[in-house]
Amino acid sequence: MAITSAIVVFAVVWFLVLFCVLPYNTPSQNEVGEVAPGTPRSAPANPQMKRKFLITTAITVVIWIPLCLAIIYGYINADTMNLYKRFGPDS
Repeated sequence: MAITSAIVVFAVVWFLVLFCVLPYNTPSQNEVGEVAPGTPRSAPANPQMKRKFLITTAITVVIWIPLCLAIIYGYINADTMNLYKRFGPDS
């Protein structure tokens, strides 16, 4: 696995984890009781993005290391992603 491939895998996993982490522990403006003019009541009151980025990075590293090792040692390769070969008419 090339270094660029490892970086791309890290970025993809990072954004997937970020979208999973974003909704947790984020009170809405309606729950806090302070709705800013021009915003919906469901908008986050204090999203704490720096904290969420750190949590996302920690979770991503935990997922990324075994994923890269699985790719390096051949448990995941192009043939495992070829669904036509696996489930096609000749299978």
